[in-house]
Amino acid sequence: MTHVTDALPAAGEGSGPAGAKTAATGRRQASVVVRSLFLLTKPRIIELLLVATLPTMLLAARGLPSARLIAATLLGGALAAGSANTLNCYIDRDIDAVMRRTSRRPLVARTGPDGQPTIKPVEALVSGIVLGAVATLLLGLLANWLSAVLADSAILFYVFVYTLGLKRRTASNIVIGGAAGCFPVLVGWAAVTGRVSLPAVLLFAVIFFWTPPHFWALAMKFRDDYAAANVPMLPVVASPAVVARKIVVYSYAMVAATLALVPYAGWIYGCCAFGLGAWFLVEAHQLRGRIAAPVPVAGGSVSTPATGSDVKSAAPAPMRLFHLSIAYLTLLFAAVAVTALLPWGRW
Repeated sequence: MTHVTDALPAAGEGSGPAGAKTAATGRRQASVVVRSLFLLTKPRIIELLLVATLPTMLLAARGLPSARLIAATLLGGALAAGSANTLNCYIDRDIDAVMRRTSRRPLVARTGPDGQPTIKPVEALVSGIVLGAVATLLLGLLANWLSAVLADSAILFYVFVYTLGLKRRTASNIVIGGAAGCFPVLVGWAAVTGRVSLPAVLLFAVIFFWTPPHFWALAMKFRDDYAAANVPMLPVVASPAVVARKIVVYSYAMVAATLALVPYAGWIYGCCAFGLGAWFLVEAHQLRGRIAAPVPVAGGSVSTPATGSDVKSAAPAPMRLFHLSIAYLTLLFAAVAVTALLPWGRW
């Protein structure tokens, strides 16, 4: 998962008369408001979700579904994800203001003409609800109501189970709450077939086990941010050695889930899944090895990150695994798509 942290231009910014008028009157430019609402949907996360949805649809259809169904499902899925992400930003605006990584999000960044955030909380709340309603109708009317119900379930799960229930209470927050990000494959499969079958469940499992290594790597990098906001992400409450060990465990579970799909997806996909899985596991083990290795410190002595005593200086570049995980998931689902379209390569 990726996060949008780009700064927003101040409303009324610029040298032209329109900008001066906007700054003088304290009014917000419509284009800035629209852009800010768009950024609240976390579009980079949506991109990754759609990367999983389309190949799932191709696999379910054993070919190419109708363009109308693809468009309706992808748009509906994007709106549903945007709804969940916007509502998440609305609820978490207090901790987003504390965390450096999220302090430039539109609900907390004071970039408005009066020195206030560009977007008001009630506007974000309404936007999130409207996006969810439109997604429900779009999927229900143009795909089927099962896909709509699954998309709504993802929104409710992300908002109530993860954001409100788990995120600030337990280090298992992303393990359980991450299930919300697995629903797009169920939505895509249901849109094509009208049901949820075993291959869809296996794809769900792939993303479910992929999420902790992906997100824990990011949380290791921004451990201080989460600690300042009192969010008990695993890297905050456990030593780097414990986090790295769990990353390896979940990585093996993820690769096992990808290989369990081979009987349905075919041998070409199986070869790709095996190679990509080996690549991911090597990197996960390397991360664990770098964490366990002694690190030279001042005075000629050594210290080990395993103790967690100096996480910020000792933890080795976890972002390498984070970025690799995005490439891994993209390539894996590309293999799913190619296999589904090829007339050969199946058992």
